[in-house]
Amino acid sequence: MRQRTIELMRVVVAVAVLFFAIPGVLLGSFLIWRDTQTSIEVRSQTVVEIIGRLEQNDAKVWPNLLNSLAESSRLSEVHISVAYPNGQTFESTNPVAPLRFEIRRFSPQGTLVTISAPKYAALGNIFKLCGAALVLVVSAYAVGGLVAHRRARTLSDPLVLLAATAEQIGNGRVRPHMEPSGIEEIDLVYQELERTATRMAGRIAAERQFAADAAHQLRTPLTALSMRVEEIQYLSDDDEVREEASRALEQIDRLSGVVAELMRTSASDVSATTEAVSIREICEQQYDEWNAVFRNEHRELVLGDGDYDFVLATPGSLSQIIATLLENSLKYGAGTTTITPIKSGRMINIKVRDEGPGVPDELGDTIFHKGVSGSGSTGIGLAVARQLASSNGGRLELTTRQPAEFTLTLPSVPEHLDPSHVVPQGAVISLASRRRRR
Repeated sequence: MRQRTIELMRVVVAVAVLFFAIPGVLLGSFLIWRDTQTSIEVRSQTVVEIIGRLEQNDAKVWPNLLNSLAESSRLSEVHISVAYPNGQTFESTNPVAPLRFEIRRFSPQGTLVTISAPKYAALGNIFKLCGAALVLVVSAYAVGGLVAHRRARTLSDPLVLLAATAEQIGNGRVRPHMEPSGIEEIDLVYQELERTATRMAGRIAAERQFAADAAHQLRTPLTALSMRVEEIQYLSDDDEVREEASRALEQIDRLSGVVAELMRTSASDVSATTEAVSIREICEQQYDEWNAVFRNEHRELVLGDGDYDFVLATPGSLSQIIATLLENSLKYGAGTTTITPIKSGRMINIKVRDEGPGVPDELGDTIFHKGVSGSGSTGIGLAVARQLASSNGGRLELTTRQPAEFTLTLPSVPEHLDPSHVVPQGAVISLASRRRRR
């Protein structure tokens, strides 16, 4: 902002120089030149009149008179020469300049009067005028630069504070404070930011309340479900049943972790601590859990070729989001469901796509709202999934309606912090081995 203001002032000064200074210098030079010529013409007329009066009295001019007439001129080094018709000539003592103004006139009796003055005097005045104009232009640039710096600071400082206020709102501080700047436009923007912050405060409060309600509603049935599955595991003698029960307990633990994260998010201003999570491990884990279910529905689940790198997230939240998307695809979609992670700059887009009819147009983006469902379900799954994505610094969007394609965008781990480069081989703990309950 400051640099642009200074550049604008320079442009204004340049325009002023172009349209005023340069024409002024040209006009001044012309007037100086013309004034010198006029002075010589006036002096020549005076000399001719004096010689005419002398001729009426049958007298002739003499050199001292010519010197006096030359010195009385306001021009310097004027040379006067008088040539009578009989060939007699009288001249002043000043030499004839090689580069000069020269005017010739005749008296009533035919006497030739020649007056000349050097041009360097006029040229010197023109150079002085140009020098003065140059000094004025430089002074104008200096004063303009000083004024521009002060005005730029006056304009830029409130904008910097306004940017800081916007950043505070973006970071979740919904009660920013900024003194009025006195600049109407900036104050109007700040007032709008205050209104936006107030609306955000209401939405954040509603989201936290929703997260708390969802967590409370989920915690009790999860506890009862865990007890039932543990009972099945301990009472069954079938190894396959015990294995499936163990996997179910892992999913219940993961859901319990998600509930705990929702509780912490709703009770504080910060989300759960993120960590470097392997997309490949999460996707393979979800593939192992959902592949058999998809096969029972004569559907196919595929892990597409993509960038299976690390992202910054909480493992439980990432698993829950992908599980929610797979469950929706299984329930509402058709054909093959594909999971494909694609890296885009510093973010990674995890796309879940199927070949079904897609999302109806009447739902649109409201599909993420609480209670919105296409078949009478609770409509809480996608709402919780989007909340989890937001709490992990990402976003969940419906990028294609027909066929349905959901995209989970999360920040990727910087290369210098990639666990495969920083942590020694074998030090990364697999999610599947974190908890095995038998």
